[in-house]
Amino acid sequence: MSVIAFIPLRGGSKSIPGKNIKVFCGKPLIYWNLIALENTSMVDQVVVATDCVNIRKTVESFRFSKVKVYIRSDENAQDYSTSESIMLEYIHHAALSPSDIFMLVQATSPFTKAKDFNNGLKLMSKHDTVFSCAKIKRFIWEKNGTPLNYNHNARPRRQDFEGTFMENGAFCISSVADIIKHNNRISGNIGICEMPEYTFVEIDEVEDWIMAEQLFLKNNIKENANDFSKIKIFLSDVDGVLTDAGMYYSENGDELKKFCTYDGMGFNLLQKSDVKVGILTTEDRELNRKRANKLNLDFDFHGAKDKLQIVKDLCKKENVTINEVAYVGDDVNCFSLLSNVGIAACPNNAVSKIKAIPNIIQLQKAGGEGAVREFAEMILKI
Repeated sequence: MSVIAFIPLRGGSKSIPGKNIKVFCGKPLIYWNLIALENTSMVDQVVVATDCVNIRKTVESFRFSKVKVYIRSDENAQDYSTSESIMLEYIHHAALSPSDIFMLVQATSPFTKAKDFNNGLKLMSKHDTVFSCAKIKRFIWEKNGTPLNYNHNARPRRQDFEGTFMENGAFCISSVADIIKHNNRISGNIGICEMPEYTFVEIDEVEDWIMAEQLFLKNNIKENANDFSKIKIFLSDVDGVLTDAGMYYSENGDELKKFCTYDGMGFNLLQKSDVKVGILTTEDRELNRKRANKLNLDFDFHGAKDKLQIVKDLCKKENVTINEVAYVGDDVNCFSLLSNVGIAACPNNAVSKIKAIPNIIQLQKAGGEGAVREFAEMILKI
């Protein structure tokens, strides 16, 4: 018997274009389920079924050992296609055994942790189907004015109210045999795997996305994301990060660059929070020095050929470890440093090699458009 986690991802999301690989809390949305499943001891294989080349490339860039991509048929990649239709397509394509356990996982629920998946799979020893729910302490009514889950004549206090289980869409587990027999993900003796109340949010609309990011940062920062609270030094590359990577020249041959004032305020806010800040650039240009002086940075390194060594020397001087350094860079000359600092980030316009660095935060903003400010605010929230 094998346990297969199955994630259907279409490329044609209407409410939030490109939703499944849109950056959510520093990573493409799908990343959070994949990293949790990669760390789930009871899962043997993770299958991402997609019709989108960009989704395939994004998933493969993570290089997770359990994960493979299945190219779903056009017939089962339409707006009207059901989850059951693509589940059955893959089950027959892969010739899965009837005894295999099949777990449908939804990328729109990024809160699920490895322990949640394991808890659900353990319940399968006593049930035919197990799906995830969040217990909500909300009073629910019928349209005709009839209360569904409490007695309004003896209204309980919230802390005394047992609550109601609501499907949160995170996962549903069945045997392959039952899925084929009933043409349905749910059948037989049903078990409920409870998850925290905040996990009831599913990302279907833009408003859901905004709410989910805040809930994720609040509840998952220590397990799934980076510990921003340890940062004592914040450093940034210049070209392609603080600028748009463009080189502008006047009629007189003067070199010009466009910087973003929001980034400057980001540096300032970090300094007010006792985080030392600076720039680290391979170029040695006077206009970069002028920008650093205007921002009153704690450090500015120019003509940096070995960025990693410079930061190691700085750490020794400041009596901090490299794990207490955050750095944002965009190109291959930043690779070694980004691969070694405590928290690494890159702007949206970074090259593919940089985006593929394990655990790097992919910012939504591009260089010169507030990427450094976005990264700074992630730290400041903590």
